Formats: sequence, C-alpha cells, structure tokens
Amino acid sequence: MLKTGMVPVFYHKDIEVAKNVVKACYAGGVRAFEFTNRGEFAHEVFGELNKFVAKECPEMILGVGSIVDAPTASLYIQLGANFVVGPLFNPDVAKVCNRRLIPYTPGCGSVSEIGFAQEAGCDLCKVFPGDVLGPNFVKGLKAPAPWSLLMVTGGVKPEEANLKAWFDAGVSCVGMGSNLFPKDVIEAKDWDKISALCKNALDIINPLINHK
Repeated sequence: MLKTGMVPVFYHKDIEVAKNVVKACYAGGVRAFEFTNRGEFAHEVFGELNKFVAKECPEMILGVGSIVDAPTASLYIQLGANFVVGPLFNPDVAKVCNRRLIPYTPGCGSVSEIGFAQEAGCDLCKVFPGDVLGPNFVKGLKAPAPWSLLMVTGGVKPEEANLKAWFDAGVSCVGMGSNLFPKDVIEAKDWDKISALCKNALDIINPLINHK
C-alpha cells in the first residue's frame, strides 16, 4: 500500500467480472486490491477470487473491505485475506487481526479515533469519509501526530489536482472505488480501459510519494 500509494476498492457479485477487474488492475500496475464485503455471498466470491489471484496475479496482495465486526473478519481471514479494512474502528476486529498478524486498517473520522486505533495496533488508519473530512483534516492531524500513516477513501479521484491535494496533506496512500471503475466501462467489459485508468493514476501518484 505504501509502496504503490493506491488501493482499488471494488465489489461485484459475478466472479468472472471480479477476476477480470483484478487482472486488469494488475496489468495496470496495481499490487494491493481491496474486495469489499458489500453483497450477499460476497465471501464466496472472495474465496474464489483469492485462488484465482494466487495463480494469475502472484504479486497481488488481496484484502477485504467494509468489515465492521470480528466474526466477519475471521471468516475472510480464513478465506485468505491479506489485510482487513473497515468503515469504522472496532477493537474486536483489531484483536482478531493482531492474533493472526493480519494488518487492520479501520475507518476513522476524528483525531481521537485514530489515536485509539493506533493504541490497538493499527499501523495504517483510513480517513473516512474523505470527501466529508477533506485534506485539511489530514494536514491538521499530521501536525501533532506526524508518525501517523493514513489512507483516505471517499471522494478520491484519479486526477492530478485531487491526488496532489491528498498527498501534499500527508496521506500515505489512497483508496479509490467508483472513480476508477466507471459503471459503463464495467458493463462494456472494457478491461483495457480499467488497466489504463489504473496506470494513469499510479503515474500521477508515484512522483507524489517520492516527493514525500
């Protein structure tokens, strides 16, 4: 996450679509991918996807997102999740993940919440929702707590001005969903377009990481 600076965030109930999207992202340079727990039987899709990724995208780190409770975290860890992300901070999830040495990135919306998450062993915290909190929140937090590693999700766009604002504020990486996977592109199964969007975003992000 810290090396590439971007984590695509995606869910689809069709395993074939999910496989093609992950492979397209991989071709575009993505090496960390978050499959979100958003629909019925999402864990079954994830299990199949993880087997596919291990074979077809050997350098890809596949994790799970939208995790709000410990039992669900345990389920996905059993299915091979390499990291766990949530929209909120739940100490019980931290315990489950820490026990198995699985990184847990909780969603936090305040300085205190990030502090509690760090105390619970969360190295990377997610600033969420990013479009509500804004880059100034990150900048303000980093002043008294410069050691904080932050990923922002929500309102992140694959555009230079948007990405520069976040990285200049001090984020370590960004999570990007719908803006990286336009609905019409997915429906058209234009996988090359997905690869191009990923590559373009990473090309923008790379010098911003190196600049830091």
